Amino acid sequence: MTKLPLKQLVLYLALSFVPIQSLASIQPLFQFAAGLLNKGQFPESDRYTTDDDIVILTNDGVELTANIFVPTHLTGSAPAVVFINSWGLNEYQYMQQAAALAEKGYIVLSYATRGFGESTGQIGTAGPQDIADYSQVIDFLMNNYPVNPNAIGTAGISYGSGISLMGAAHDERVKAVAAMSSWGSMVEALYGNQTPRLAWAEILTLTADLRGNPDPIIAENWDIIKNQKLDQIPAVLEWAEERSPINYVEQLNQNNTAVYFAKAYGDNLFQANSLLEMYSRLTTPKHMDLLAGTHATAELLPSLLGIGENRTWNNVYQWFDIHLKGESNELSQSSPLQMKVKFKDRYEGFDDFPIKEASEQTYYLHPRSAFDNGDLEEYPYRPPFWLSKDNTINAWTGTLFSTQIPVLSQLLEQLEIPVVTNIYAASDFRGIYFNTGKLQQTMKIRGNPTVNLMVQPHHDKAQLVGYLYDMDSLGNARLITHGVSTLPQATSGKKIEMSFELVTTAYDVPEGHRVVLAIDTMDPQYKRPTRANYFIDFEFSSQKQSTLSIPTL
Repeated sequence: MTKLPLKQLVLYLALSFVPIQSLASIQPLFQFAAGLLNKGQFPESDRYTTDDDIVILTNDGVELTANIFVPTHLTGSAPAVVFINSWGLNEYQYMQQAAALAEKGYIVLSYATRGFGESTGQIGTAGPQDIADYSQVIDFLMNNYPVNPNAIGTAGISYGSGISLMGAAHDERVKAVAAMSSWGSMVEALYGNQTPRLAWAEILTLTADLRGNPDPIIAENWDIIKNQKLDQIPAVLEWAEERSPINYVEQLNQNNTAVYFAKAYGDNLFQANSLLEMYSRLTTPKHMDLLAGTHATAELLPSLLGIGENRTWNNVYQWFDIHLKGESNELSQSSPLQMKVKFKDRYEGFDDFPIKEASEQTYYLHPRSAFDNGDLEEYPYRPPFWLSKDNTINAWTGTLFSTQIPVLSQLLEQLEIPVVTNIYAASDFRGIYFNTGKLQQTMKIRGNPTVNLMVQPHHDKAQLVGYLYDMDSLGNARLITHGVSTLPQATSGKKIEMSFELVTTAYDVPEGHRVVLAIDTMDPQYKRPTRANYFIDFEFSSQKQSTLSIPTL
């Protein structure tokens, strides 16, 4: 009996779990899986040729492995696109998309960043070396292929998208960028609201160890953030600022780089808020699609498994056609900001963000009592005789308020399966909630809700997680969005104000339902600041109001 090589056996076993309807239907998945093993499986066509033996030598001696698709019948120079790998992947990630662009007349080069695939060097985490490599790859492309110097674009998912954005800011030759599942602020991604992003950071550091050659600083920085080593955190945040595309908006504007973004609401690795802030600062041609799902799934599930619409990649192709070929198409005629309404089969278009058509609906938090839960009212809390009141919760463990299973629960939202709970069944010892009355009409939430809370922690550390829910008459509720804030260094017994944004969303709360703000002290997405069994009071008085603000149409 013939024995299969181990890598080939692993590949066959992986594919055996996929329903096979035809060879053609799984070809993209087969190509992607082969790429994970550093084995390029190139789509074949008489409309292009390929070369898988490219090695680009950088100025510091690192070898970047690459491949290229070149249209067969070129009569002159051609537009070009450079693809940059995601974290843990390599130059074979975009085979399907490279072939599609090559058939449209583009020269397409894909390379593996330093430290990934078979490229040498250590992972630079989108640092200065990666940005220098980006320009040297473009040099190589222009020096060896008939590239139109006025029609160069770059693209990537996740890691590759950030390098595309910052690289284009430093290289005016790049006319257009497609940044999918990108980030605006690396600081926010690592430590937004002083909260370590536990689930995703552990996934990324493990992936770097298994799939790359990580610089030791990656693990060192995550250890500092995760364990709240406060004296060392400023140095880590300085490291992260250099790797934040939002800090290079001025250069992108000066270069007039056309930027396409695609972002999922449930991307808890790089939450949408800072990317939308970056989007709002750009004065260049720009477009953003906001979709359901989690990190990179809006790009991967349709293209690899045929699940859902392939909107993102279709728009990437159109974006390059507009800005590298000068064509007009459906995307060029649409509003620049497109928001998919969660659990609805429709997109809504807007001209900018924050959305000018939206107005802030402000609710005031009124305390719960022995016979009533907390309320969200449109008027401030005014206790009799100017007395103050407080409600207390305990941080011993979590509640039914939750984002639930990291990655998976947000992925299921892409499949129209919401995160659900029952508000009435949740512990009122470890959590608290406030609800509106029954809505008299549909509430169309579009943007970033904000929470402002007056609290008194009875410990030197504390964390609050806020959840916005859509609740029916039986207490059954769908999660709309959430947010978090942490106090890694607090004064026990001191009353303070905690304010934070919830993650960007587009959601319609039906008439007759109630909006609920639920709060507890932990969530599986985030690292707790302490395992102590502490209490935290919510303070209510005429002088200091706690509020929830929701942008609505």
